[in-house]
Parts: sequence; C-alpha cells; structure tokens
Amino acid sequence: MTKIKRDIINDISEHLAAEEITLITGARQVGKTTLMNDLKKELENNGETTIFLSLDFEEDKRYFDSQQALINKLRLEAGNEKCYVFIDEIQRKENAGIFLKGIYDRKLPYKFIVSGSGSLELKEKIHESLAGRKRIFRINPVSFKEFINFKTEYRYENKLPDFFQIEKNMLFFLLDEYLNFGGYPRIITENKISEKTALMNEIYRSYIEKDIVYLLKIDRPEAYSRMIRMLAGNAGQMINLSGLASDTGISAPSLKKYLWYAEKTFFVHLVTPYYKNYRKEVRKSPVAYFNDHGMRNYALNLFGNALNSSEKGFVFQNFIFNLLRDTITEGQESIHYWRTTDKAEVDFIIDKKVTVLPVEVKYKTLQKPAVSRSFRSFIERYEPENAMLVNLSLNDEMIINNTHVRFVSFEKLVD
Repeated sequence: MTKIKRDIINDISEHLAAEEITLITGARQVGKTTLMNDLKKELENNGETTIFLSLDFEEDKRYFDSQQALINKLRLEAGNEKCYVFIDEIQRKENAGIFLKGIYDRKLPYKFIVSGSGSLELKEKIHESLAGRKRIFRINPVSFKEFINFKTEYRYENKLPDFFQIEKNMLFFLLDEYLNFGGYPRIITENKISEKTALMNEIYRSYIEKDIVYLLKIDRPEAYSRMIRMLAGNAGQMINLSGLASDTGISAPSLKKYLWYAEKTFFVHLVTPYYKNYRKEVRKSPVAYFNDHGMRNYALNLFGNALNSSEKGFVFQNFIFNLLRDTITEGQESIHYWRTTDKAEVDFIIDKKVTVLPVEVKYKTLQKPAVSRSFRSFIERYEPENAMLVNLSLNDEMIINNTHVRFVSFEKLVD
C-alpha cells in the first residue's frame, strides 16, 4: 500500500544536521512514530548509524533509569562515534526535560531526535528545561493536501491546481470523505467504515486513558469526556464557561483546567475574540475548534455521517480553521473571531499585528459576490486592506469602500 507522505519531513530532515535536539510533538496517533522510522531509514540509507529506543517498549525502559544508564547503552552501541539517537514517547519519563538537558550538556557525539505527545508540555515544562537546546516540530493530523495526494497515489503531486480545476467531481468526493472522517493516518488508510469507527474509538480511548488519566492524573475521566462532547456540539460557537461547567457537572476552576489540558494535548484549539471596543464587542468567551474534525464528528456520534446533518456547516468551518492555522506564522500572526453585543459576527480575524484579515466561511456554492451585513459591518468599522470569503465554488472579488474583498473557493487555500 502507498504510504502517506508527510510534508513536514523535509523540514525535520534539514534539522538533523543541527546539534540541538529535534523535538517532535503532536497528538496521539498523528504519525510521529512512523515519521521517526522514516527518518531512521533515510539516515541508514545514507550510511549513518542510528539507535531507536521507545519508552512504550518495556525492554527499553531500563535505559532511562538514569542519565548514565542511557549513556552506557549509547556507548555500547555506537562508541564515541557520531550516531543519531531516536527516543519515542519521552513523555513517559519523569522530568524528561531535565533528563535530556543533562545528557545534551555533556556534548556527546550523539544527535537526539525525540518524540512526545501533547501531555509532555503539561507534565514536564520541557520548554524551560531545554531552552536553547531544542527545536520543536509539531505534527498535525494529515492535511487536506496530503490526503488528496495519498488518495490520488501522488499522480498530481506537483500539479494540484490543475487537478482541482479539471477533476471537480473527484475533488468534492474527496472533500466529503475528508470532512466525514478527518485526518488521522490510520483512519485514512482503512477502507471499511466499520473499521474506521473501531479505530477512532481506539484512538479516543487511548487519549483518555494514557494522556488524561495516566499521565495527567485526571480523576474524573467521564466528566472530561462530557466536556469534550459539549465542545463538539458547540464547535465554532462561543463557550459560556459557567453554563458549560453546570452542564458537565464540573466546577469552574476544574473546567478551566480541563480546557487547558484539552488545548495543550493538541485535542482542541481555543480561539479568543478580537476586540477594540470594550463596551460593544465580545472580549472574553473563547470558541473551540477540534484539531481533527473527524474526532469532533466521532464525539457527536456523527462519524461518517456528518454531512447528512445540520452540522455540516460547522464541520466545514472547522476544516477551514485548520487550513488557516497551518498558513499563519506562529508568533507573528494569530487567529481570532469577532462578535458584537448586537450579534454581528465574523468567523475568523487573522491578526497580522499591523493589519487584520477578516475571513468569513460559507458552506455554499455561491453564484455571485455578496457579503453579509455582519461582514460588511466589520469592514466598515476596521477598514482592513483585504478581506476574504471562503466558499465551495466562487472565485471573484469586489470592493467595499477601500477594502479588497476576495471570494475564494476552498481549494485555493490548499498549499
């Protein structure tokens, strides 16, 4: 079977020449271990020495009893020669950041490539421990571009715009599949819907049992799961924190902690409001989007059937959020939403520091350029240079005052 190629592997491969630790993070089951094995094979094909250890393997755990125990193992296998050391599931090691820092600072001839799930950030404060000693690469679920290339067996890998233009029926068929099932690699490569569902159940249970209960010590996993279902039912809508706490039976402080966990484990992304007017614009309530919209569908019992429900617009909106998230420059740009007290709203505001880009999402086949009253309201209030309306079909433009409004069909966002 053709393997799913991950675009980020090129960036990670380039970083293997750097002395600092290559740290690969991401949610469970997004393909971190597979990617590490691919990197290992690539290095070995180039004649390099590699060692692969995993804290998921019982026989490997003894090498992590102490820093010296690991160094002894590495010297046994590679001596004092250059070697690439892969360590998988590092979040299972107590004080992982301090552990790696102590070894890194000895200036040994070993290059470390380390992976960990989202709970690593919460449990170990690894950013502080490894400051200046690591570069982080975050692995997301399979993107729509990666999904399209896999499904078309890479025949159009270098000419996707032509494929999108000529094979419209195939494009929409694949969009429906992707919106229904999401981007977990094991889900994509499985053909039977029953098996896809069983695998998604396994992925969710693994996340709850290993990240939430075992590593983060949550003592009410059923309440955490209720919160996830409530977030799924309100994806793209403002979260009333007090109402959510009441509905899930969780205290307000616990709810805030659970939401923080959900975001830091790469399960959801909380989008905060954009505001300048304290009196007329919403400035507190976050909006949740799922890192994988297939998981959102699963939480609502709509897995494989989301487009036959009233939820299809929200699924598409979640999909567009993830596309936009992958295009922004972290630290320089951020995504927000906009709401006013009199109910005007814009789905996304990309804050570029010196300017903003409002983005409206419509799960519709538009025939001509037209904007909503809310979208026009934001444009007239903030006078951005550009604005964008993402839809299923229309590519056009119009001018509102001095703002250039582009109507963009969703595939144009696929880089």
